[in-house]
Amino acid sequence: MNESSAKSNVGILGGTFDPIHYGHLAIADAARDALGLERIILIPAGRPWLKAAQSVTDAAHRLAMARLAVDGRRGFEVSSIEIDRPGPTYTVDTLAELRRELGEDATLHLILGMDSVRELGRWRQPGRLFDLCSIAAVSRPGSEDVAPDDFAREFPASVGRLSVVRGPMLDISATDIRRHAAAGVSIAEFVPPAVERYTVENGLYLG
Repeated sequence: MNESSAKSNVGILGGTFDPIHYGHLAIADAARDALGLERIILIPAGRPWLKAAQSVTDAAHRLAMARLAVDGRRGFEVSSIEIDRPGPTYTVDTLAELRRELGEDATLHLILGMDSVRELGRWRQPGRLFDLCSIAAVSRPGSEDVAPDDFAREFPASVGRLSVVRGPMLDISATDIRRHAAAGVSIAEFVPPAVERYTVENGLYLG
């Protein structure tokens, strides 16, 4: 890893991405603009333990769709780090691995929707996250913004490590997209054209 990449200001956006949609990309764009991020790394989840009871599309398809969604978007890239790692997916393990890969000089910002920030207490080793990165909490429709002072009472290490980003109010749900596709309704307004073509060509989300 060269010096310029090691010292980069990096945004990390993870998710099931089933499928990746304009809402995901808008959150990443908002964080990039607010925090001056030079790189955005999208990380499709391998086996998300919080969704262990749900059916999730094969990881290879979700990875392919993520790559199609960012093709041609400057500064965006996709990592298979969680898909390649065996066992359940834990964000703290991913961040530790990225920290080793990118080096201590890299500034890491974990991009989360406000609803996910409010559930942080359910995550594995949530307090350790702030040793590895800062968190960019992006506003989302229907979710009240966290107050940094209140948040710090639960997570003292978050002081100076939590940024509230005013995100675009795009109310897009992957669950609704899958329902549309299963009903034979076009999902073109929710996902990039290449992603829509991929779902059709591979018969994804059919009822």
